[in-house]
Amino acid sequence: MTKKICIVVASRANYGRVKYLMKAIKAHPDLSLQIIVGASTLLERFGKAVEVIKQDGFKPDRSIHYVIEGENLVTQAKSTGMGIVELSTAFQDLEPDMVVTVADRFETMATAIAASYLNIPLIHLQGGEISGNIDDRVRHAITKLADYHFVATRLSRERVISMGESPERVYNFGCPAMDILTNENLSISNDTMPTTPRGVGKPVNWERPYILMLQHPVTTSYGQGFAQINETLEALKSFSNLQKVVLWPNPDAGSDEISKGIRQFREKNSKDINFSFFINFSPENYARVLNNAACAVGNSSSFLREGAFLGVPAVIVGDRQRNREHGLNICFADYDAACIAKKIQEQMTIGRYPQDHTFGNGQAGQQIADALAVIDIKLK
Repeated sequence: MTKKICIVVASRANYGRVKYLMKAIKAHPDLSLQIIVGASTLLERFGKAVEVIKQDGFKPDRSIHYVIEGENLVTQAKSTGMGIVELSTAFQDLEPDMVVTVADRFETMATAIAASYLNIPLIHLQGGEISGNIDDRVRHAITKLADYHFVATRLSRERVISMGESPERVYNFGCPAMDILTNENLSISNDTMPTTPRGVGKPVNWERPYILMLQHPVTTSYGQGFAQINETLEALKSFSNLQKVVLWPNPDAGSDEISKGIRQFREKNSKDINFSFFINFSPENYARVLNNAACAVGNSSSFLREGAFLGVPAVIVGDRQRNREHGLNICFADYDAACIAKKIQEQMTIGRYPQDHTFGNGQAGQQIADALAVIDIKLK
C-alpha cells in the first residue's frame, strides 16, 4: 500500500523549495502525492504561482484561499488562524499518511498546527536554522511539532537534535531547492526567457550585466519597510549604467510598505530606463536570473542558499538574515544607501565566488522521497 504524502505549497518560495521533491514523490512506486495550494500562490498580485505549478504537470487536490488583505501584523495572525481552519478540513478529506511543510513562514505554522491536532505525522523541511527575526520562533516551534525533520545543513541537524528531537528522525540531505540548480540549464539569453512576463519598466537584455534586487519586509521592524526599501533603491539608482531587475516582496506583514516604496520610486524615477520590475518568475527562470546576476541585493534567503551554491556575489541588507549560515559570497550592509552602494561595488569587483555546498549537493528531493517511503510513520 502506497503512503499518501500531502505537500502544502503556500508561497512562490515554497514551490521552488519542494518542486523536485514533488517530482520524486510523484514518480516513486511506494508513494502517492497529494498537493494543496493556498495563500499567496493563488493571488495575482503575488504572481499566481499556482499557474506555474499546473504548467509543470502537477494537479492540486485542493486550492485554499486564506490570506487576509492588509499584510500587517493583525492580518498575518488572522491568516494563520484561517489557514488552520481551512487546512484542517482539507486534511480530514484527503486523509494523508504524512504532511510536508517547509521552513518558517506563517503559512507553515498553520500547516503544522492543523496536521498535529489531527494526529497526522508532520514532516518539516529546513528546520534548525537561525536567521535573526520572528522566523526563528516560528521555525523552532514547528520543529517541536514535527515528527520527522529533513534539514539543509550539518549545523541545522545538530540544533534540531539539541532541541530534544531523536537523532534517527533528523535527516540531512541538503535543501531541495539546490536540485533545480543541478538539473536545469542555468544559462540565460533573450531567447531562453521568452515566457517571462515583463512587468513594467524597460525590457531586460538578459545578455548584458544586471543587478538583481529582492527585499522582503522584516516583521520585527514592522512600520520601517518603506524607509528600508528606499535606501536600497537609491543605492541601485547610483549604478546608472547597469540594468536593475527588481522583484516584488513576499506577503509577510509589512509587504504593503515595501510595495508602496517600490511603486513610488518607480513613478518618481520613470526616466531611469535601467529599472525593470517583476512580480514573479518560475523556479527555473528565477534560478537563471540569480545565477547570471552581476550582484544580488536585498534580504532573500535564496541569496545565501542558492547564491552560495552558485557563487553569486550578494549584499544582504539589514538584519533579516543576519544570523543565518552563509558562504563567502555574502557581505552585509545596513539600511543606508551609501553603505549598500559601496558593498555592491566591492562585490562586483570581486566577481564570482567558488561554489559552496553548505546547503546540499542538489540530490535532496530523491533522497527525501526514498526516506519517506521506508520510515516508520508513527507519531513521536
